[in-house]
Amino acid sequence: MTQSQRTLRVCTYNIHKCKGLDRRTRPERIAAVIAELDADIVALQEVVNAPGSEPHFDQAHELGRLLPDYGWSFGPNRPLEGGTYGNMTLTRLPLLRGQNHDLSQPERERRGVLATDLDAGAGRVLHVFNAHLGTSIRERRHQGRKLLSEEVLTQPGLNGTRLVLGDFNDWQKGLTTRLLRDSFESFHPRHAFRMRATFPGVMPFVTLDHCYYEPPLKLIDTRLWRSPRALVASDHLPLVAEFTWE
Repeated sequence: MTQSQRTLRVCTYNIHKCKGLDRRTRPERIAAVIAELDADIVALQEVVNAPGSEPHFDQAHELGRLLPDYGWSFGPNRPLEGGTYGNMTLTRLPLLRGQNHDLSQPERERRGVLATDLDAGAGRVLHVFNAHLGTSIRERRHQGRKLLSEEVLTQPGLNGTRLVLGDFNDWQKGLTTRLLRDSFESFHPRHAFRMRATFPGVMPFVTLDHCYYEPPLKLIDTRLWRSPRALVASDHLPLVAEFTWE
């Protein structure tokens, strides 16, 4: 690797409100999994943010407390447990700005994408989009179009590199997947069973979790993180990707 290159490790992880396969809600276990990853950017979905509540409901602040090397931004999508529920992005890079975009369709569960601008050094900005889309095909068609609109991914003024990751719930390679693949590069995750699926974590058979990126990011490695702790901490496993960046 030349001196002009650096590596960047990113991860997307649906933490299922910190509720594991053992039915125990344990933010500290999720924090331990994140510490194992040693990632520069971690995009979390299904996070409860209830300040002043018990730690198992004040998950965003508890994860922030347990992972002091990370700054974080939270994007609320709907009320839950006396607080809110949504996406959270943790980063070791300096955090410049966070903005939540509503992707909800009427009469469906509220969904969103959290946009976080990071200082990548040398005057460069990395635009990270942490998404959690809906479970119905019609809903995702609406969300995919809005995601690729000038309100979100193609908005004027985005002059840095874009990284889009999260739980897209699009196991049928629908409109959202096709639109994103037309605009970004992506990959099929590799893991122990040599399958391309990501969910459920113990024995994946559908692909819900994705990572989309663009140059100058260049993929060098990817995998599902299958540590003993991660296998029980959530119904998803962390999807990890490592890049070089000129």
